[in-house]
This record gives sequence, structure tokens and C-alpha cells, in this order.
Amino acid sequence: MATLTTRSRPPSADPADPDGRPPWRVAVPLGLQHVLAMFTSNLTPAILLAGVIGATTGEATLLVQAALLCAGLATLLQTVGIGPVGSRLPLMMGSGFAFIAVAVPLAEEHGLDAVLGGVLVTAAVQVAIALGIHRVAGLFPPVVTGTIILVIGLGLLPSGVDLAAGGVGSPDFGSPVNLGVAALVCLLTVVLNQFCRGLLCTASVLIAVVVGYLVAIPLGLLDLSGVGDRPLVALPEPFAFGVSFPLVAVLSMAVVGVVNTVDSVGTVHAVTEGGAGRPATRRELRGGVLAEGGSAVLGGVFGALPTTMFSQNIGLVALTRQMSRHVVTIGALVLVGLALLPQVAAVLAAIPPAVLGGGVLVLFGMVCAIGVQLLAKDGLDTRSLLVVALSLALGRGIASAPDAVDRVTGQWGALFDSGIVVAAVVAVVLNLVLPGRPAARQAAASAAQ
Repeated sequence: MATLTTRSRPPSADPADPDGRPPWRVAVPLGLQHVLAMFTSNLTPAILLAGVIGATTGEATLLVQAALLCAGLATLLQTVGIGPVGSRLPLMMGSGFAFIAVAVPLAEEHGLDAVLGGVLVTAAVQVAIALGIHRVAGLFPPVVTGTIILVIGLGLLPSGVDLAAGGVGSPDFGSPVNLGVAALVCLLTVVLNQFCRGLLCTASVLIAVVVGYLVAIPLGLLDLSGVGDRPLVALPEPFAFGVSFPLVAVLSMAVVGVVNTVDSVGTVHAVTEGGAGRPATRRELRGGVLAEGGSAVLGGVFGALPTTMFSQNIGLVALTRQMSRHVVTIGALVLVGLALLPQVAAVLAAIPPAVLGGGVLVLFGMVCAIGVQLLAKDGLDTRSLLVVALSLALGRGIASAPDAVDRVTGQWGALFDSGIVVAAVVAVVLNLVLPGRPAARQAAASAAQ
């Protein structure tokens, strides 16, 4: 009944009101700006997975369509909502970067169907966590979450360098042309982000990638063969890549899903603090995390990684001081519309690896930086340093030398390939057993408020 009352209110003109409805002349440009801010980050996992599985043009197109469709529908689930699901806040959703570090080795060893089976199980895990988020959050204070995110970022960096060199297996791998194009994209991203304002700043990665894409054409790096074979309008095909449920895939994806979900609690708080100057309500927190888990089902069905709340769009909310969820809804509808255009998706999927590498190196580096930022949040005393040190040493150490433990891990090797599972377990256990953990108590208290 309370929901009906809220919806019956007259439209508010207050920019800090999530239910506010700014004029179309304001809402549409802001909605498009939200799309631009997250576009490259959302497509990167799909293009990376397409390269790993050796996808044909048609398969790569399906993966890009799925990424667009799932991001759009997940965002609608957040902004519009269904019953208790959805925060009704301006949260833009997109393919979760954190899952790439696990999905890539799983796809190489077990196939994309195993990754998508893991996505479906992750959806159930995330929904379960959402229902008891106040009980789980205490296990993941900043020292634990920051360590895991740092390990995720470090694991992604080699993939970024390989892309910048032209993609592993390409005949011109490591050529000066590939490295030069990647350097151009990377440098342009930094210049736009640091020396420009407005759209040029918020969409710096996208603009740099577009410039790199155009530069790649006369250099012969772009292959658009097969684009014209796509239909003009078509829905992404459900279960086109199948699903399977190897236990190693299920466990690996679920662990990242747990970390990602707990981190999203802070993301929901960030958007309400940045746009409205207030903490998130319990309903907004639970609804937001439920939407994140529920929307992951779409990824398993259509062929995309679980969606998550995009932090760059939260920064955009704070920058524009426009809290209206209807603005982000416009962006979501744009994504759904693009997902129905296979020829557009095929053009996007054809982005040269060197161009993509130049952009993702910045993005992957930002994942590391966010981990460091979280670690510094509560300070690093001797206890915290030990948690970080041992988690990094075992997580990244084993991931960098998997042959050293191959006789022990056997068929479970994929659990150790990224280092995320090892680092997560070590960080959580150490934080629980080492004496004196005020950060954990603070996290539990804040989650229960």
C-alpha cells in the first residue's frame, strides 16, 4: 500500500528526489550521457570472452547483444522495480568486471557453457545474500573487500597487455602498430579525463576507443567481414551457448558473486550520499541487491556475465546533481534498443584488440586503484597488513605459478587460476581469527542500521 501511495504523488521537480521527473530536454541528454559513461566497460567482458572461445562473427555479435540487453533490462529492474526487487534509484547496471578474471580461465578450460551455468548459480547466491545482507556484510570489511578487489585487478592486467599487443595468437602480436594504437587510446583517455570537463571527461574511455577504432581502419586492423550478413533487427537468442554446471565453475563464480554483492551495499550508499546527501534506506539496500542477483539470471539465459552497479555512473549522478531514476531509465531503454540491432552489435564486436587493450588497461588499473582505496579506508595497522600480505602472496602467487600446486589441485585447478578464491578465503579467515577486528564490527553495525 505504501508503494501505491508513493507512485500516486505528483511528479517532483527536486533534483535530489529519485522520483523526480526533469523536463525531457534535460532528461534525454542526461540519460544518453549515462550510456556513454558505461558503454565501453559494459561491452569489454563480452568481447574478451568472444576472443577466448574463438567466436565467429555471429557468436561475437550474440555476446555483444546479450551484454547490451542484460544491462538495459537489469537497469530497468533497478530504476522501475518489481515488488520488493529494485532500489528505485538511479543505478546503471552493466557486465561485472570482477567476474572476468574468473570467467576467462573457466571459458578456456571448460567452455562458455560452464561460465553461464556458474552465472545462473551466482544469481541464486546473490539473491540469498540480499535477503540476509546484514548478516554477511560483517565478514567483508574494507580490509577484506579491498584485498579481493586488488587481486581481481592484478589478475586482469595481463589480459589488458595481451590485448594491447594485438591479442594472443594474432600474427602481428606485439607489433609496433598494435602497441602504438593501444598507447594512443590509453594516452587520449588520460588527457580527456584529466584536462577536460563534462561529457569529454565522463565518457573519456569511450571517446578514446572511438578515435582508436577510426585510426585502426587505414592501418588495416579492422575486419568488418560478415557484418552485412546480420539481420537488421533481431532478438538475442536464449541459451545459444548452452549451460553446464561443473562444480569448479559454480564455486568460482559464486565466490566472486558474494564479494560483488557485498560491495554493492557501499555502491547503493554512494549514490544516495552523492545525489541526495543521505544514507540509503534498508528497502533501497535490499531492493538494489535483489535486483543485482535477479538480473544475473538474464546473463545465464542470454550469454552475459552477471550485471553489477557501475561506479562511473554514480560519479555522474554526483557531478550533475540529478538524482532522478527516470533519467537512468531512459539510458536503459537506449541499451535495450541497441541490443535489438545485430548489425550495430557486429560493428561493436569487431573492435580491434589493440584498441580495446588501450582502453581496458586504464579500466583494469582503476580496479586495482579502487582496491587500494578501500584498503586505505580504515587505515592499515600491523594486523591489516598481515591480512593483505598473506592473501596477496597466496592468491597471486599460486595464480602466477599454477604448476607448483597442480598435483594438489588436480581438476580443481580453475579455482586457483585467478587467485580470487584463494585470496578471498585467506582474507576472510584471517580477519576472523586474528585478534582485534574493529573494521568488521563497524561493517556489521552499519549494515544493520
